[in-house]
Amino acid sequence: MAVSLSKGQKVDLTKGNPGLSKLIVGLGWDTNKYDGGAEFDLDASTFLLDANGKARDEKDFVYYNNLKHPSGSVFSTGDNRTGAGEGDDEQIKVDLSKVPADVAKIAFTVTIHEADSRKQNFGQVSNAFIRVVDEQNNKEMLRYDLGEDYSIETAVVVAELYRNGVEWKFNAIGSGFQGGLGALVRNFGL
Repeated sequence: MAVSLSKGQKVDLTKGNPGLSKLIVGLGWDTNKYDGGAEFDLDASTFLLDANGKARDEKDFVYYNNLKHPSGSVFSTGDNRTGAGEGDDEQIKVDLSKVPADVAKIAFTVTIHEADSRKQNFGQVSNAFIRVVDEQNNKEMLRYDLGEDYSIETAVVVAELYRNGVEWKFNAIGSGFQGGLGALVRNFGL
């Protein structure tokens, strides 16, 4: 049975699961009825961060134009441009054993593509979630449903994996930003 988290909650990921290294991080969402004339295209991105919460360089930014980190530790399965269907809309695979030693955190984010020009925001998105699955047995380990109502935000830092000594923990963040992907890129030092 998966652990269900609330905003701000942190949970050990590897301490109680020795040998865990390969994860599937699934992100999903629905869009509310919207008559703006443009389809929603939400994008999952990942930032590998140092101890100061900053990306070391642009290779630490894994997204639809850079699907794989050079270390092989983070891999995006690609961009789902419609979000249609049940389950995960986008997935990111993480191999904890390959994460570079100077990476302290891995932040998982979602942005709305061309949100400003399309007049879209996360207030028009519902049922957003992130879940972590053990890739070896395909069992969902934890899930964080973003129950908050966002109004003007066009980007969200959904959660992060972070080192705690030799172990990895998961932090449910749910922090919204205005300014879309550009705001996140600046926030993480790129």
